[in-house]
Amino acid sequence: MNDNQIVIYQTSDGQAKIDVRLEEETVWLSLNQMADLFHRDKSVVSRHITNVFKEGELDQLATVAKFATVQVEGDREVTRDIEHYNLDVIISVGYRVKSKRGTQFRIWATQVLKDHLVQGFTLNEKRLRESEDRFQQLQKAVALAAKVSQIQSLSHDESEGILKVLDLYAYALDILDQYDHQRLAISGTIEKTAYRLTFQESVQLIEQWRIEQGAGTLFGNQKDDSFKSSLETIYQSFGGNDLYPSIEEKAANLLYFIVKNHSFTDGNKRIAAGLFVYFLDKNEILLRPDGQKRIADNALVAITLMIAESRPDEKDIMVKLVVNLINQKN
Repeated sequence: MNDNQIVIYQTSDGQAKIDVRLEEETVWLSLNQMADLFHRDKSVVSRHITNVFKEGELDQLATVAKFATVQVEGDREVTRDIEHYNLDVIISVGYRVKSKRGTQFRIWATQVLKDHLVQGFTLNEKRLRESEDRFQQLQKAVALAAKVSQIQSLSHDESEGILKVLDLYAYALDILDQYDHQRLAISGTIEKTAYRLTFQESVQLIEQWRIEQGAGTLFGNQKDDSFKSSLETIYQSFGGNDLYPSIEEKAANLLYFIVKNHSFTDGNKRIAAGLFVYFLDKNEILLRPDGQKRIADNALVAITLMIAESRPDEKDIMVKLVVNLINQKN
C-alpha cells in the first residue's frame, strides 16, 4: 500500500460504505465517516473524541490532520479542508462506542494494518534499514498494532496473532538491527558498587551444584588458576575507575571469561551461566519490577553457546549483546 491510497471499506450489511484514507502509515477518517462507521450521531462521536483528548489518552496534534475533501453543497461541489482522525483515535472511540458495526470495523482494520505492515515495510526493507527514522516508524507502527490486538471484541486467534508478537519483540528487533549494523552500545545500565563475588564463595557454589545435579567429580574440577583470574578481572580498575563500571558490564564479562577460559575439566558453560545468574541475583537485577526474569532460560542458553562458539575478536560485540539483554530497557 502506498501513501495517500484510498481503501474502500463496506459494512457487512452493505449499509455503510466509506473511503478510508491510508497515509503516513495509518488510517484516517473524518467525523462524518466515523459517525457512519459506528452508526452513531455525529454529536455522540464528537463527544467521545473530545474526551479522548481531554483525558490525555492521545495527543491531538499527533492524531489529527486536515485533508482537502470535496463536498456537495446544494447544487455545487466545494473543496474544503476537513479534519480527519487517525487509527489511534478511531480505535479509542471504538472502545467507547458499543455497536456491531464498530466491532466489524476493528476486525477489518486489524487485517488492513497487518497487510500494511507486512507489504509496506517488507517491500521497502532496504530503505528501512538505511534510515533510522524509518525503523523508528516501524516501532511506532508495531505499538499501534499491539493496541489493536488488545481489543476484547477480537477473536482469540486475532488478539494473540502477529501484532502482539511484534510488540513483544520490538526491543529484540531493535537490538538485531543494531547488531547487524555494528552499532550496539552500552546503555540503560546501573553504575553502583557491585556485590563482590569471591573465589571461595564461587567454589562453594560449584560444589553445591555438583552434589545437587549429581554431576560427577570432573564437574568444576579446576585445571589451572584461570577461574580465579576471571573473577578478579571483572573488578579491575584503572586510574581509580572501574574497567567495567556497571553491574551489567561486570556480569557480561564474568559470563564471557568463564566460558572462554575453559577453566574446568567439565561444566564450563553450566558454571558460567550459573554464576552469571547468581551474580545478577545478588545485585538485585535478575528480575524485572514485575517479577519476571530479565533474561529467559532459552536466551541464557543461546547467548552462552554463542559466546562459546565466538571468535576472540568478537568479544566486544558479545559483551555488548549480553548487556543489552539484561539492561534496564529489557
